[in-house]
Amino acid sequence: MKKFENSNAFAILQKIGGSFFLPVSILPIAGLLLGVGASFTNQNTIHAYHLEAFLGTGTILNTLLVIMAQVGSTIFGNLPIIFAMAVALGMAKQEKAVAVLSAGISFFVMHSTINALLKSTGQILPNGKYADTVLNGALTNVCGIDSLQMGVFGGIIVGMGVAALTNRFYKQELPAVLSFFAGIRFVPIISVLTFIGVGIISFFIWPFIQTGIFAVGGLVLNSGYAGTFIFGFTERILIPFGLHHVFYIPFWQTALGGTAVIDGVTVQGAQNIFFAQLASPNTTVFSVDACRFMTGKYPFMMAGLPGAALAMYHCAKPENKKVVGGLLLSAALTSFLTGITEPIEFTFLFIAPALYILHCCFAGLSFLLMHMLNICIGTTFSCGLIDFTLYGLLQGSAKTNWPYIIPVFILYFVLYYVVFKFIIRKFNLKTPGRESNGETIKLYSKEDYKKQQQTKAADELDDPKSAMIVQGLGGEANIQGIECCATRLRLTLMNSDSVDEGILKSTGAVGVIKKGKGVQVIYGPQVSIIKSNFEEYVTYLRSKKSEHVNHIKLELRAAATGKVISISEVPDEVFSTCSMGNGYAIQSEDGIVVAPANGMVSMVMKDSKHAVGITLGNGIELLIHVGIDTVDLKGDGFTLFVKQGQKIKTGDKLIEFDKNKIEANKLCADVLVVVLNNEKVPVMQYKTGIHSERGKTIVGIAQ
Repeated sequence: MKKFENSNAFAILQKIGGSFFLPVSILPIAGLLLGVGASFTNQNTIHAYHLEAFLGTGTILNTLLVIMAQVGSTIFGNLPIIFAMAVALGMAKQEKAVAVLSAGISFFVMHSTINALLKSTGQILPNGKYADTVLNGALTNVCGIDSLQMGVFGGIIVGMGVAALTNRFYKQELPAVLSFFAGIRFVPIISVLTFIGVGIISFFIWPFIQTGIFAVGGLVLNSGYAGTFIFGFTERILIPFGLHHVFYIPFWQTALGGTAVIDGVTVQGAQNIFFAQLASPNTTVFSVDACRFMTGKYPFMMAGLPGAALAMYHCAKPENKKVVGGLLLSAALTSFLTGITEPIEFTFLFIAPALYILHCCFAGLSFLLMHMLNICIGTTFSCGLIDFTLYGLLQGSAKTNWPYIIPVFILYFVLYYVVFKFIIRKFNLKTPGRESNGETIKLYSKEDYKKQQQTKAADELDDPKSAMIVQGLGGEANIQGIECCATRLRLTLMNSDSVDEGILKSTGAVGVIKKGKGVQVIYGPQVSIIKSNFEEYVTYLRSKKSEHVNHIKLELRAAATGKVISISEVPDEVFSTCSMGNGYAIQSEDGIVVAPANGMVSMVMKDSKHAVGITLGNGIELLIHVGIDTVDLKGDGFTLFVKQGQKIKTGDKLIEFDKNKIEANKLCADVLVVVLNNEKVPVMQYKTGIHSERGKTIVGIAQ
């Protein structure tokens, strides 16, 4: 198993599973809208409870509920393209926005190609109807295009394909005459051409694949209770590896989970069948064959795992019960209400993997019992009280048989409680509250599990050209925004005076344009590739800096004498909203600015003389900035006492300025001290409202 975990196949499957999570996370809101909307617009329900005056046709509430149901149905009906874009987003390593756009385009291209071939072969008639020779369910309407019924498989194929093309071609170089179409602009182009081909191939081979899927689905559906148990066990056992989405999504969204004709429309996939029946006014009983892949989660999520939590509480040491009780109660309620089981499952997965395997067996048994008892309660995401109410209680016992699940709840609560309590005490497992003295009492998460299973070192980047561009722009800390147009690298810098045009031209730039904080470096049509490389390099530098400065202590003394105020009071949104970083401000009394800590001068504003950058020995970067918009004074009234590269100590004079001259120009004269990368260090705390003495009073500190 560990060998597989370290393999490329596992990494790819894990990436695919992770990319499924985003579209799956949309389903709860879609299901909520559809569940509530469909339930309270059902005429039988309205008549049964005599609600015609409030919910009858034409009432305001009825109209609102119809809208809710329609929106929910629309989301479920368009899951293939949602999956296409989400998988592309999740699997593209860089330029994710380009991948998403290309996936949407490619999805339409693929199905339009198939549509054209279906028309040319006579399977779709000139009047738009399907030929008599077309098998029932083989074709469907996809986003307004009549095409093969590929379901979310079609979306997944597009998403994975476009992600692969994005990763391969987002830096693609082309001959000079075509260089405008290089880099990220090449991705949608190659995607369109590729998925014309994919559409042609799909037209010929998908009918055979479709037959295979029906056969496998039929095998699963016809395997009876054994197949249901295996499904439930496998879905849980894959949770620690993050591969459960890869396993259950095809059953929920494709013909693997069954096919049904509802109100004259062929629907494939267990979840799709349930929600189509939910929306149909003609449904009297939900399909057991569809619900067998969903309902089994309710007993162990709503009853079993809360029972396990109670067992852990009773097994905790007496002196720890108060602390652990709150943790376990919260975790149990989370599982019961929402079906989110991670806090409990991963806790005993950590300490007793064999106990987790037993839990997976109980999960398989739960699916089996629901199938045997013909209980049909659907779900959107996780089976907690919310889904149980919407898709069980509100739908009535005739459709769902939900009352039969109550004895199973009781059985599962007792079963988990007794088994967990016995095993914890028998094998002295260190569940929460049973830790040795001095150990932290905590529940574990999936992130803890991943950290325990594997650690990965960051790959070193070797990109001398991007390194030169960073140097030419005054360093990584000087770069605030990176964009590009057809020919220019467009940058937002903290200080454009730090730009070295000579260095930038040595990287191939033919010109540099500066305007305020905006800088444009002209490279020509190949700029999109340069931008992608440069953006990756800057991201890499910042991630390495984050590793370097993590968990450090920082103490800042006053940079001026005067009243300390919050940076939020400074009349400039860039500073007051902490866009550049957190910090403090001082209303200087004498116009003298000193270093708040030991370090090296990394940047000076030579012309305006109103700002100095300091890099501390631990890698933290500070900006000492006098006033707002004082750059417009062009150095008038300022004296600079340091130069770039100079080592300084706390209290060394940096700048002297004429406060009266600044205020005479109706400008703010506050002295600002900003920690540029404060997100990389522990939380900074600042003393405000005090009178500071430059170089002496401690103003900012990170614990």
